[in-house]
Amino acid sequence: MKYDPTACADSVIAGNQIDGETALRLASAEGSELYRVLAEAGRIREHFTGSAVTLCSIINAKSGRCPENCAFCAQSAHHQTGVPVYPLVDEDELVRCAKGAESVGSSCYGIITSGTTISKGEELDRICASLRRIRRETSINPSCSLGILDYETACTLRDAGMVTYHHNLETSRSFFPAICSTHDYQDDVNTVRVAKQAGLKVCCGGIFGLGETMEQRIEMALTLRELEVDSIPVNFLDPVEGTLLAGADFLKPLECLKIIAIYRFLLPDRQIKVCGGRERNLRELQSWIFMAGASGMMTGNYLTKLGRNPDDDLKMVADLGMTVAECGCG
Repeated sequence: MKYDPTACADSVIAGNQIDGETALRLASAEGSELYRVLAEAGRIREHFTGSAVTLCSIINAKSGRCPENCAFCAQSAHHQTGVPVYPLVDEDELVRCAKGAESVGSSCYGIITSGTTISKGEELDRICASLRRIRRETSINPSCSLGILDYETACTLRDAGMVTYHHNLETSRSFFPAICSTHDYQDDVNTVRVAKQAGLKVCCGGIFGLGETMEQRIEMALTLRELEVDSIPVNFLDPVEGTLLAGADFLKPLECLKIIAIYRFLLPDRQIKVCGGRERNLRELQSWIFMAGASGMMTGNYLTKLGRNPDDDLKMVADLGMTVAECGCG
């Protein structure tokens, strides 16, 4: 028996949660029934987050030589990908890029570093000095993604002006061992909890198209719901030569939209932002992400690949009759 998408959406809007079994039945929709699921996900998004699109931008602030062996990652020292390798960029560059992000409408700016964790001392001090300047010199909300985090460092970053901590689970607990063996899934879960304990917003999601099943996609969504994360970045694999997943196929556009929709049903009042891989996986259907329930997107370049021109993203938002949110990363 199929679950009625409209009845499910009505229940979610009324404040109820759907379970994994219901989500899986919604995910089985095909043809015209799938378009109903997408439309109802869009209705849920409009009810909870309105028609303002949240834009975010990032800087690859420290690149390459990561000791983790994540199967998809171009920056892993276990892979030969030819990506640039450089130490943490200087304070002026971090601030300059924050101002550039603000100028294209981003309300959240993420400082991203490769590696298992951030080094205390000079690296942490430089990031904190940059955060203080970004808060003084822009209206943007700074975010960091610095790997596994302890409570003391979380508080130090918070006190310097960091609003949101970004740390992806990447996939479900059951599938994670097939993707990474150099640290445990619980380390990532604990980092999310530490950031929440420190009073930070948390941006936490993952990447799809790694070989996971729909059941495992739903499993991760339920974990994110349990952790009460504030925003969920949805990435789609854009395979990189030299990684273990170099030969993986792109997801089909409708499969991408289905994932977004199911996440909206399961996480109705959270920010769901479509990020890496959207250009090559969604292709001509990029503008459909909002109908499917997304409330934001990353604009500009990604960590190791070029993204879409921010002007094109702003035009797409305007063409849809939507507006760009003025503040808030979570």
